[in-house]
Amino acid sequence: MDLKQKFQILVNKLNAGQYDEVIFESTYLNKKHPKEEVFINLLSLCYQAKGQYQNSIDLLESEIKKGRKNFSFLNNLGLSYFKLKEVEKAEKKFLDVLKINPRFINTLNNLGVLYIELNDFKNAEKFLRQSLEINSKVLETNFNLGTTLQAIGRLKEAKKFFEKTLNIDKNFTRSDLALVMLEKYKEDNGHIKILEQKLKNKNLNISDQRFLYFALGKVYEDIQNYERSFKYYKIANDLKKKITKYNIENDKKLFKNIIDFHQNQKKEEIKYSKSDKQIIFILGMPRTGTSMIEQIVSNHSDVYGCGELGLLSSYFFKYFSSDLYKSNLKDKLEIFKMNYLNFLNKMSNSKIVTDKAPLNFRWIGIIKSIFPKSKIIHCTRNTLQNSWSIFKNEFEQGMFFSNSFDDIAEYYKLHNNMMKYWKKEFKEDIFELNYEDLINNPDQKIKELIKYCDLKWQEKCLEFYDNKKSIKTVSFLQARKPIYKDSLKGTKNFEQYLSALEAALKI
Repeated sequence: MDLKQKFQILVNKLNAGQYDEVIFESTYLNKKHPKEEVFINLLSLCYQAKGQYQNSIDLLESEIKKGRKNFSFLNNLGLSYFKLKEVEKAEKKFLDVLKINPRFINTLNNLGVLYIELNDFKNAEKFLRQSLEINSKVLETNFNLGTTLQAIGRLKEAKKFFEKTLNIDKNFTRSDLALVMLEKYKEDNGHIKILEQKLKNKNLNISDQRFLYFALGKVYEDIQNYERSFKYYKIANDLKKKITKYNIENDKKLFKNIIDFHQNQKKEEIKYSKSDKQIIFILGMPRTGTSMIEQIVSNHSDVYGCGELGLLSSYFFKYFSSDLYKSNLKDKLEIFKMNYLNFLNKMSNSKIVTDKAPLNFRWIGIIKSIFPKSKIIHCTRNTLQNSWSIFKNEFEQGMFFSNSFDDIAEYYKLHNNMMKYWKKEFKEDIFELNYEDLINNPDQKIKELIKYCDLKWQEKCLEFYDNKKSIKTVSFLQARKPIYKDSLKGTKNFEQYLSALEAALKI
């Protein structure tokens, strides 16, 4: 068997998820044939697939030091640094690739995604369009450009690229959902028949099916067929639960570990380096108005809205999900802090920024430890309205508790208990902002909010809907509208289907 055949067998194993086998065999073949760089790339891809990004970096950096100028090495290095949220290093590696091969589509797309993460949509659009000039039929690139344009409010253009992905692959139902979210559908919308027709497609995998059912749930809610809408939302969530295999017990352990760590850390009085950045954390359960509140605050001339950053969760989750937090987390907090600040500085040189990742409520103790002058805005909402809004929306990342009434109710209890603990610990440091209060009395609540943030009053904070800041969450439409009260009665048309949810929440 020649090397090409061996390489193809390993590629097939990689695609099948047999990472340990590929690592073992590629390591052997690399030692036997050190000039064959393809086996090094396979090794790095396996490490990435296993989440062992530092192993991938160590391997590729050592090869580059030997004088190898393989642009695939540099691209994979950039990807590993990006996964570790070391964006400056990732950007440099990607740009180094383009010096060697300016038409390497993978890197052009990777740079586009990196700049989306940094809210640098001008550069994101630039590199994604460059990629499409080389090959206009790359599914991922077209979709990424669509999401870029959606985030900055260019919805008609975004629609064209989502439609283009479906011309490339009609089964890419993620774009069907993206299209549905762009507007309120009417019964005569031709896309509805296309969606219904796709239900008959036996070749859709479970992930494609879940996007399709979420799309249909939203469509039938738009056209006021609430029975069918609920049916499709339910199927979508059942499918997502099969994919995530979410178990609430894991979050119960996570929350307990976080509080244990905070109680032990209090006794040690660890001091961290000072920061010039003033960070306003907007957090709480998802769908409590965090996007709108960030629009309000970041419409102030002194504030830059960073959006929903996943950095803190990416740093802390693996530690608190296991017992790692007991041994070495304290030593790493300073590093995490500096990496986080570097990321913020890369996004903006503004001294005041927002981070509106809702689930940051889990890390309030650490936030107040490493950023003692930070502002915490805790967003709340009517429990039933909030829970229903969580259930009927598809979240791309993290919110794995969102797919069953029981899981949502149990997670709500975890959230409430944790917030009671944080409020007891930090008392006046947490500003409570209720969604219904904000909707019913916006002028007063917005003024209270701006005052809490130690900002001078500006009238334009009342005109937050004119804020041109990008929005990358499912609230990209609502947060660009003036305050309206329809959302206060979101469950009204679904009441007969929500008795199980009410019982789980014990309302």
